[in-house]
Amino acid sequence: MTRAQGQLAFTDDVSRDLELQEYGLDPTVDSTLLPNAAVMSALQNLVRLATELCGAPFGVVNIISAEYQHQIGAWGVDPGVCSREDSMCAKVFLSRERTVVEDASKDPRFADNPFVTGEIGNVRFYASVPLQTESGFVPGTLCVFSDKTKELRPEQISMLEVLAKQVVELLELQHRTVQLDRTYAELKDSNAKLAAFAGRVSHDLRVPLTTILGYVELVEDDPDVEPASTAAKYLDRIGSSGRRMLGMLEDVLSYSRVGGAIQPANVSLRQVTEEVVRDLGIENDGIVDVEDLTLHADSGQLRTLLQNLLSNAMNYRSPDRDLRVRIGGVANYHGATIFVADNGKGIKPEDRAKVLEPLVRLRRQGDGPGSGLGLATCSSIAKAHGGELSLAETPNGGTTVTVSFPAGL
Repeated sequence: MTRAQGQLAFTDDVSRDLELQEYGLDPTVDSTLLPNAAVMSALQNLVRLATELCGAPFGVVNIISAEYQHQIGAWGVDPGVCSREDSMCAKVFLSRERTVVEDASKDPRFADNPFVTGEIGNVRFYASVPLQTESGFVPGTLCVFSDKTKELRPEQISMLEVLAKQVVELLELQHRTVQLDRTYAELKDSNAKLAAFAGRVSHDLRVPLTTILGYVELVEDDPDVEPASTAAKYLDRIGSSGRRMLGMLEDVLSYSRVGGAIQPANVSLRQVTEEVVRDLGIENDGIVDVEDLTLHADSGQLRTLLQNLLSNAMNYRSPDRDLRVRIGGVANYHGATIFVADNGKGIKPEDRAKVLEPLVRLRRQGDGPGSGLGLATCSSIAKAHGGELSLAETPNGGTTVTVSFPAGL
């Protein structure tokens, strides 16, 4: 082998091991290289079916790395690991063609192989089909073998090829699972960094902003400042803008924290709602009618959700009628679903998906102040619990927000 050929072989081996890792298959000899339990069980069933269809006592799914052969599914033998140099499948799997040998001791490719000579095994009949993915990658083979010579009928060979495709489907399922797990881990890490960043920025901005607002209040209380003067008007604008910015900072911080580690427990919908109503100062207005319901959720995030929805109901009330909000739901072994129905301005069907996005406001005439993060935060809370949030029209006008909290958290 020339130096260039050796370098190419080394590169191919590194690429092979990296590709196996993408499928969740660790190519090192110290690893058992096993997929998850569900895939492992399905692989064993497929290998068993292959041996029965071919009338062979032994069968394995081999994964071949740069240095080793790993048996991740086996029937009739215990799965094991051997060097790639000793592997029978490693000699033929990259051809991407099936291999059927009646007597391996008479085949020049296998006659001196330790699985044939008796050093490791005493294989005579041997049949294998490469496991080729849609991308063209061949991680290994499905093979059946026996210590006695044997022939396969064409239909048996065809069925072995069909089963090999089913093995590939299982490996692709494992591949997608690994990708999803990796994406979830990256998203979780990203959310944690976002929450930390938002916390630092919020703190760094709130301190000077609170100081500014404090001085504004001091100047507003100064008897030398005439209430109707130009200076008083400017101070009022500065104070309004500062308080609005402070509210925006709190909303951003709240939104960034959603989706992290939740601590679900059995909580009372009525109790949490009554706490929110008191915080908003509307407990004596008869605005909110709440049914009692016990649901399994993170109480802090449920509180944030209800506070945002009630604040929205107040901000977007209809000028034609007194505001009324009804809160209730249902709970069973599937989990719980709650609804918050107001009789406000409502949201047009074409705008409902848009208002669930961060920082989106409809900016209609007469709307109250807001950051555009309220409904986005509520949607994130629902997703953090494994549920979803949907918007619909309340009968006779208004918006009904429905949020599901599946069981099993």
